[in-house]
Amino acid sequence: MIIKQISIFMENSAGRLADITELLADAKINLRAISVADTADFGILRMVADKPDEAVTLLKNAGFTARETDVIAVEVPDKPGALARIMGLFRDQGIDIEYLYASLEHKVNKAVIVVKVADVATGLRVLKDHGPNTAPSL
Repeated sequence: MIIKQISIFMENSAGRLADITELLADAKINLRAISVADTADFGILRMVADKPDEAVTLLKNAGFTARETDVIAVEVPDKPGALARIMGLFRDQGIDIEYLYASLEHKVNKAVIVVKVADVATGLRVLKDHGPNTAPSL
C-alpha cells in the first residue's frame, strides 16, 4: 500500500523531538511509524501519522520544514527471513531502496515495514506481482 510519510528537517538540539511529538499529541495526531537519522548538526525525522495532511500543516505553521513523500507499507511475517525475501525481491528486480524502517503498528505475528524506493509505483507493482501483502492500514 502506498502511504504518506512526513519528513521534518530539524536542528540536532536537546528537546527538539519532544517539541515535535508534543505538538502532534496536542492536536491528537497519532504516530504509526517513526525514524530519526541525524548528524552532528541536524536530523531528519520521518514518520507516518494517521492525519498526514493535518500534521504537515501544523508543523509548517509551527515553523518546521516538513513535507510529504509517498512510501510503501509492507506487511511481512514476523519470522526469520521475511525481510530478506522482500529485499531480495527488490534486488532481483533492480529496485533501489533509499531507506526503510519498522512501524509501530501492532499486528499478530506480523511486522509492518515502511520502505522508500526510487520508484514507488514500480516497487508496489513488484510486491503485488510476487505475493507479499502490502499493509492494509497504517
